[in-house]
Amino acid sequence: MRRVEQVMGFPVSLRVDDEQVPGAAVDAVFAWLREVDERFSPFKHGSEVSRLDRGEIGPGEVSADLAEVLGLCEEYRVATGGAFDVRLPGRGLDPCAVVKGWAVQRAAELLRAAGVERFCLNAGGDVVAAGGPWRVGVRHPERADRLCTVLEITDAAVATSALYERGAHILDGRTGRPATGLLSVTVVAPSLTEADSTATAAFAMGAEGIAWASARPGCQVFAVDAERRVLRTEGVPVAA
Repeated sequence: MRRVEQVMGFPVSLRVDDEQVPGAAVDAVFAWLREVDERFSPFKHGSEVSRLDRGEIGPGEVSADLAEVLGLCEEYRVATGGAFDVRLPGRGLDPCAVVKGWAVQRAAELLRAAGVERFCLNAGGDVVAAGGPWRVGVRHPERADRLCTVLEITDAAVATSALYERGAHILDGRTGRPATGLLSVTVVAPSLTEADSTATAAFAMGAEGIAWASARPGCQVFAVDAERRVLRTEGVPVAA
C-alpha cells in the first residue's frame, strides 16, 4: 500500500509492505498529521500555538500534547546553550522544528499499535521506518540530482537539516542570525522526534554541532561542513 498527501506544507508518503494493511490505521495517520497542523502551526491564526503566543491562553492552560512539545523545545534550548530556540526575539513562538518529528513519530506509533510491521513513513525527506531493511538517500547539499550517501535502516529514523529547501531558515539563537558552519547534517536515531530535533539543533550550533549531536545517546551523524568536508560517526549505517 502506498499513499501520499500534502500535510503541514510538505508531502507525506506512507508505504506499507505487510500483506494485510489496516485501512483504518492508515487513515488515522493522515488524520493525526492534519490535526497537528491545525493545532500547532504558528501560521494558522486559530491554532493553540498562535493563541498561546498572543497570550489568549496561559502556559498552564495548554494541552498535554503542546506541553510535551514545549518541554522538548526547552530541553534542546538548554542542551545547546541557546543555539536552538523557538522563542527568538522579534519572532513569534515557532516550535515547528520539534513538532514535525514528534508528530510523525506519533503517527508511526499508531501504525505499530495497529499491528503494522513493515512500513516507511516519509515526511518531507525525514523518515521513520519499521521492518526492513530500508534504504534512505541523503541528498547532496548543493546538487539536487546527486546523493551524498545511502543509509540502510531497520526500526529507526533519519532526519536532515540543510539549506537546500528553504534557504537560511535555521537561526542560531545565540546570535539571532542564520546558522553557519554546516551545509547539511543528517542524524540517525531510534525515533524521529530525536533525529529531527537533533539535526536542527546541531545545524543551529554550526560546526560544533557535529560533536554535540554525536554525543547524544543513540544518535549517529553524517554531516557536510562549510568547507565541503564529510564528517560522520563510525556507526552511521551506510548501505553496502
